[in-house]
Amino acid sequence: MRQTIAIVGANLAGGHAARTLRAEGFDGEIQLIGSEPHPPYERPVLSKEVLLRQCEPERAYLQSADVWSQQDITLRLGTTVERIRPTERELELSGGGAIRADKVLLCTGGRVRRLDIPGSDLEGVEYLRTIEDSIAIRERLRPGAPVVVIGGGFIGAEVAACARESGCVVTLLEHGDVPLSRVLGREIGLALTRIHREEGVTVATNTSVARIEGNRSVTHVVTTEGDRIEATLVVIGVGIDPAVELAAQAGLDVDNGIIVDEFCQTSNPGIYAAGDVANHPNGILGERVRLEQWQNAANQGAAAARSMLGRQEKFCEVPWFWSDQFDVSVQMVGRPSAEDAIVYRGDPESRSFSAFFVRDGALRGAVGVNRPRDVKRTTAYIASGQTVDSAKLADETVDLRTIGL
Repeated sequence: MRQTIAIVGANLAGGHAARTLRAEGFDGEIQLIGSEPHPPYERPVLSKEVLLRQCEPERAYLQSADVWSQQDITLRLGTTVERIRPTERELELSGGGAIRADKVLLCTGGRVRRLDIPGSDLEGVEYLRTIEDSIAIRERLRPGAPVVVIGGGFIGAEVAACARESGCVVTLLEHGDVPLSRVLGREIGLALTRIHREEGVTVATNTSVARIEGNRSVTHVVTTEGDRIEATLVVIGVGIDPAVELAAQAGLDVDNGIIVDEFCQTSNPGIYAAGDVANHPNGILGERVRLEQWQNAANQGAAAARSMLGRQEKFCEVPWFWSDQFDVSVQMVGRPSAEDAIVYRGDPESRSFSAFFVRDGALRGAVGVNRPRDVKRTTAYIASGQTVDSAKLADETVDLRTIGL
């Protein structure tokens, strides 16, 4: 009898899983279920090229709907899974109907955190997660338009950069004392904040929002300090929460995501999870992590597919991501922490430098600002845990491939 694998989440992780199943020879039925009307797509272009009108959203698609059909992968778009019945191996769908599946992969991702403040439902108050969100924001990025971005994480910083490049008057509000510091650390966060200010973005830190004003459409943002900032567009980027409700209802272990093992298997042996929602053990880092990154979603989705086919290969990678802001491309590899010593290569006051995070003589992470080769050449050291020479790290005349002791 032909087997069925159901993938809940027609996104990057789910799409890569489906394609991998076919590439690895699975000849059963694949049901790829997504709540959005679009086939699986990549999100990074939504906060960059799409906002800047450098491409249309369709460019983000992994492949066209026709190709999914040619691969005999059934797309169920605009469809939500309401409940999983593990004992019956059944998924209940919105609008009635059900799918019986021999195995299930949860790629439910995350949902944006929303601010519960007066005026947050006004026209012109946007979040950025979907294609429709990106288009709605893009339509309001007009030269001279006052834009307020709430949240100094990567989405907020990228939207602020695109708005400024579009000629808008941009204010970025950050609750903490340094934007981007949660991931990159205080010093790198300060360096990137300086670049934003040099480009004309007004950055206000240690600032919270009391309310958003306007009749029907937004006109102002009022901070808890009493500042009243003009705005015809407000973009809120304060993170996402993992979408674990379906997993919890099915009795799976959840804790900051869906708990999986190194093979992407949940506490139920017939159910797997991958992508933004999966909390997995990382042997390189020596800890459990839940990563909201393009590389992790794509590669973990593929790894989960192979595990479902019985290929027991542990998923363990050095985390990597990138962010483009103005003329600056930021790449980070590994998982730096506040206790690491920072070794700079190049001038951190410039727009071209690298920062290496060293702990107990070993390289734990690296951030490259317009220096992708530095990041690429040090990834293997992070993976191996090999002791490195900090003096060689800092010396720009030394080939980074020779820094090991």
